[in-house]
Amino acid sequence: MNPIIPKEPVIPDLTEIDVELLTAITFEKEVRPQKCDALFVFSGTHSGHWEKAIEAYHRNYIETIIVTGGRSLTGIPHPHWEGNTDREVSEAQVIVSFLIRAGIPSHIIFSEEKSTNSLENVICALEVFDFTKIQSLMVVCKSHATGRQIRTLKKHLPNQIEYIPFTFNTVYKGTEVNRNNWMETEIGRKRVWGEYLRINHYGIKGNILPLDVCVID
Repeated sequence: MNPIIPKEPVIPDLTEIDVELLTAITFEKEVRPQKCDALFVFSGTHSGHWEKAIEAYHRNYIETIIVTGGRSLTGIPHPHWEGNTDREVSEAQVIVSFLIRAGIPSHIIFSEEKSTNSLENVICALEVFDFTKIQSLMVVCKSHATGRQIRTLKKHLPNQIEYIPFTFNTVYKGTEVNRNNWMETEIGRKRVWGEYLRINHYGIKGNILPLDVCVID
């Protein structure tokens, strides 16, 4: 997935209906956490990637974890990320190290270290884990990227799987972006609109499950 769509694009005027639709598309539906067959951790350098995985394990939601991520070709590492000075350390390695430190047994963790974006996270995970044997998958990712990343999973994993988002909110320029407040700030509107543009673009391209409705033609 090449970064042809900016993270903070120009925003059109949005109606209340547009806001409701964008929230549903980018944040996905809210689902109460529940026990799942496995946990899928999308790659990234934000602490939420491992903190939510640790939380899911200690709450007994999951007993198997799939961790993804080489090094992003375009992303800027989170300033608190432990691997941000070593280009040889994969995102998956750092995430797994935190999981093990938190007492999660290494034998329940499957990981891949080749992927550089969300699409590759899913494709490369297929090489290390058999998804045909599970019925439910908990998903750790940024809250406003949930729609795009679950659509990526739905496009490439077996149809029988049910997805349970287990997400974390992120802060941009000092402002947290979440499903309840994104429309109140310029940075929130830009980030969510950018996610919508990516979902629409990659759906048309065939990389993810396409949208069946457009917000603005």
